[in-house]
Formats: sequence, C-alpha cells, structure tokens
Amino acid sequence: MCTDNRITRRAALKRMGAAMIGGAVASSGLFSLASCRGKKNKRIIFYFTGTGNCLYIARQLADDGTELLSIPQMVRHGKYNFEANEIGIVYPVYGHMPPYMVRQFIQTAKLKADYKFAVLTYGARKCNSVEIWDEISQRGGHVFDYIGTIVMVDNWLPNFDMNKQMKMDKRIPENLQKITADISGRRRWHEPVTEEERRQHQGFMRRSGLDPEVGFLMKSEKCFIVTDACIDCGICTYVCPRGNYELASRGVQMSGDCEFCFACIQNCPQKAIQFRRSEDGSFPDGTEKNPNARYRNEHISLMDLKLANNQKL
Repeated sequence: MCTDNRITRRAALKRMGAAMIGGAVASSGLFSLASCRGKKNKRIIFYFTGTGNCLYIARQLADDGTELLSIPQMVRHGKYNFEANEIGIVYPVYGHMPPYMVRQFIQTAKLKADYKFAVLTYGARKCNSVEIWDEISQRGGHVFDYIGTIVMVDNWLPNFDMNKQMKMDKRIPENLQKITADISGRRRWHEPVTEEERRQHQGFMRRSGLDPEVGFLMKSEKCFIVTDACIDCGICTYVCPRGNYELASRGVQMSGDCEFCFACIQNCPQKAIQFRRSEDGSFPDGTEKNPNARYRNEHISLMDLKLANNQKL
C-alpha cells in the first residue's frame, strides 16, 4: 500500500490559496449573508471603502460579537433587512456627502436596533456632513443616535499628494479611542456643525455644480482611461464596488455608474488607470496633484479590498 502522503507544489499552493481566501471571506463578513438570518447579534457594522480607511475604522469599532458587512456586497445580494442590539455604519464623505451606494442602501434598508451609530471619515473638510447624513438617513426612516466624524488620510487625488498626506499626523488613534468610548457607552450625540461649515459646503456645491441628491455619481468611462501600461492583472475588476471593470480580449474595459471612490486608480499596481482630462473644463477636470503617488490604508490588504468590493461573488 502506498504511504507517500506528499503532494505536488501546485496542489500545495492551491490549498494555501483556498485557505487564505477562506479566511479573508470570513473576516470580510461575507459568510454573514447566511448567518445574520434569524440571529440577533450584539453589533452589526456596515461599511463602504475604496482605499481601506473605512474598513480599518469598522474593524477597530468591532468587538467579539460584531459582524462586519460590506455595503457593496449587501447591495449586490439584495440584503436589506437586519436586526441587532447595535447597528453602525462607516463611510467616507465625498464632497461632504455619502457615496451614492450608501444613500441607496440606507434609504432601502430595514434596520432594527436599540442603538444606531454612524462614523464618517474625511481627509480635509467635513463641513456639514453630519447634518447631511442625518437628513438622508431620516428620509429612509432611520434615526441615528450617534453621528461623528474622524479625519484620515485624504485620498482625493485631484487636490492632495498621497505621499505628503501619509506623512501627516492626524491623531487617528486618539480620535478613534474617543469614538470607541462614545459608542461603547451608547452616547447619544451628533457632532456639532457651525454656520461657517454650512457656508463652505454651499460654496462647494455652487462651484462643483453637483446635484445634492446624487453627489459624486459619475460615469467611469468619462472619468478614467486605461493606458498601455496595463498588464491585464485584473485587480481593478475586483476592487471596484460597482463592478465597472471587465477583463476582455481587448484588454480592460470599463463602463457604468462610478462612485468616484478611486479604488481602481489607487490600487492599480502599474498606475495604468488615469484620470480622463475634461475637454470643456467641467468639474472634475481630470488633473491630479501627484500622478506618481497612490494610497491604500496601511492596515488593509489588497485582498481585503477585493473581498469587500468584488461584484463577482
């Protein structure tokens, strides 16, 4: 009888890959699509992430009884009914507003919880983002007990150099500690907004010409191009929360509504995805501060982002 239990290198790598993917799927909350049914959890945190900032914050706010659920995955699978003792949401503000997919989710979802909290990440100005979220969520029938913001690396490529941003001390650990304590104590509080912050947002909306009911919802084919530097690695096809990228026989193709989260351009290893220059000078005009600098949260892996946003699962 043969007792040689050795396996080929290819088989070993395959097993290792399956184990890694399985672990990443479990940590991303995808298994929770089935587990959240009929079970009352202590805490559920929904998140939307393009470069990992919000996934990092969501993980830091999680305890042993927390389920972390990706909003793009919930939308893809049509999961909108949830019940828990505490329900939270973490998302990045774009122009002081939530991503369009987050708007759609909160206005469709049925969230039953004794305590609801929202943490909004931003890089430079938060303006009246707290009030904007309060209004949008209430229109969806949700009253959030706690709404706060936390400053992170600003990944808005048109205006900020990622290399410089990553060197700035934004006191993230200290601010996160305060938010964690607030939520653990079920503090009922909305971060105050000043009149100056409201004016700043109104001025931004006038300059940008954005629709306040839509925000940064663009068309990917009008905003980005794929250059000859593309090596068909397919990373963009996994990290886009709307699944706008496809690896075809003619190379990478893109089309569809775009959240302008920059997951594609920030995570392209070849920097082959670039902004398309605006011919008429409309906002955004396609320029960026430092085309050679890219960003992903240092605590979040590329696999994490793939599992959070992959629209093929």
